Amino acid sequence: MRLAKSTVVVAVTALALSTGACSSSGTSSSDTSRGADAKTISLSIASNAIAGGKNDQEAKWITDYVIPTFTKSMKAKGVTATVKFQPSGVDDEKYKAKISLDLKTRSGADIVALDGIWVGEFAQAGYIQPLDKVVGASTAQWDGWSQIPKPVQANTSFEGKAYGIPTGTDGRVLYYNKKLVAKAGLPTDWAPKSWADILAAGKALKKLPGVAPLQINAGTAMGEATTMQGVLPLLVGTGTQIYTDGKWQGNTQQIRDVLSFYRDIYSTGLGNPAFQQAAKGRDESFAAFAAGKVGVLLEGDYLWRSILNPKGGDAPMATRDADVGYALIPAEKPASGIRGQDFVSMSGGSGYFLNPNTKFPAQAWELLTFMSSPDALKALLNGAARITDRTDVNKEVLAGDPMLSLVSEKVLPLTAYRPGEAVYPQVSAALQQATADIVSGKSVADAAAAYQKALVKAVGADKVSGS
Repeated sequence: MRLAKSTVVVAVTALALSTGACSSSGTSSSDTSRGADAKTISLSIASNAIAGGKNDQEAKWITDYVIPTFTKSMKAKGVTATVKFQPSGVDDEKYKAKISLDLKTRSGADIVALDGIWVGEFAQAGYIQPLDKVVGASTAQWDGWSQIPKPVQANTSFEGKAYGIPTGTDGRVLYYNKKLVAKAGLPTDWAPKSWADILAAGKALKKLPGVAPLQINAGTAMGEATTMQGVLPLLVGTGTQIYTDGKWQGNTQQIRDVLSFYRDIYSTGLGNPAFQQAAKGRDESFAAFAAGKVGVLLEGDYLWRSILNPKGGDAPMATRDADVGYALIPAEKPASGIRGQDFVSMSGGSGYFLNPNTKFPAQAWELLTFMSSPDALKALLNGAARITDRTDVNKEVLAGDPMLSLVSEKVLPLTAYRPGEAVYPQVSAALQQATADIVSGKSVADAAAAYQKALVKAVGADKVSGS
C-alpha cells in the first residue's frame, strides 16, 4: 500500500528541487516559543477529507465545528485567529505524497492528519518531530493523555516519543454464533483462554452440517485483512510483535507457532479454504457468518457496527444483538501474550500531528488539543456509536452498545499496532503468502523457510530475527 521510504524521499526531493523549497515559517523550528504572544494568528489543518466526498463527516466537522468554535474561544482570550482547512479527497498514497512534500519543503498545514502506520517513516525522514521538540515539555502535562490508554498512544508515537494525538481506533475480537455454539454443546458465553480452546470449539462445531467452524483470515486474496485479522493477533499471542528492537520476526519459533495454528485449522477441515482463496472471500465469509454458516470469526469492531448492522449493514443480521457473541482473543497459552497478557488484540487508526515549521507552535498545540477534547470528539461522532481514543468519551457514547464498550474497556488497554516502517507492506505480503502456503497444503517448515527468504529479500538479513 505504501511507497518505500527511499521512494518517498527521492520523489519528494526531486519535486522540491523542481518547484523550489519554501517555508511557511521562515524561522527556525527549534524555537518553541516563537509567536507565543501573538494577538493575531493564522493556522491551517490538512486531512484527506472533503465535504461531499471522502471522509465527508470529518471534513464537515472541521469546517462547521472545529474552526468556528476554536476561533470563538481564542477571541475570548483576546486573540484573533484565522483557521483554514486544506481538504483532500484522494487515494491515500497521493495524500501521503502531498503531505510528504509539504513537510519536506517546510511548508504545508500547521496540523496534518496521518495514518498511524506512516508515523515511523515520517519521523525517520525528519518530516515530523516529537511534540516536546515542537512545543516544549509542557505537552506531557496535557490532561487528555490520562484518558488515552498507553497502547493507543503508541499509534501516534515512535521510539517511545509522542509525535501526535490519536483520533479514532478499533480492536479485534472473536465473534461467534450463539445458536451454533449451543448446538455444538458449547456455552453461549464461550470465552476461550488459549489457542487449544479455539481448536476444541472448532472440532465441536465441525459436527454441524454446512458450517465452517473457524474463520481466521489467510492467503493473499484478503490482503492486509489476513495480516491484521489473522497473523498479527496470533503473533502477539506468542509474546512478540512482528518488529521489535530493530528486527523483523523471521523463521522464529513464534512465527512457526502461528503457522502451526493455521495448519491445525486448514488441514483438518476446521476452516473453509475457499474463503481464503476467492477474490471476494472476505465478503463471502461475512455473508456466511450473517447467515449462520460460520461458527467463529476473528474480526474488528467494523464487523459489528457496519457489516452485521441490522440497519444498513453490508450483510445485515436482524438477530445480531441476540445471536452474536464476542470474546477476547486469547494468547497462545495463558500469560504468553505480549506484556505477559492472557488476551491480545491488534488495532489500527490515525491521528493529527504538528508541522515542526509552524509559525505558532503554542497555538497549534492548543488547536490540536481542542480537536482532541471530549466535546470536539462527540461533535465529530454526531450521535454515532464509534470508538474514539478517549476512555471518557467512549464511556458516554458507547453506553448503549455492550460490544463496542467491551472493545473500549477491555481491548484497547491490551492492544498493539503495526510498526510504522516503510517496508511493512512487503513484510505483510510475505506473511500473507506464508499463510497461503499453509492453506494450500505446504508444511510449516517449508512455509516458514519461504517466508524467511522473502523477508530477507525485503529488509536485509541484518534486519531479520531467526532461529
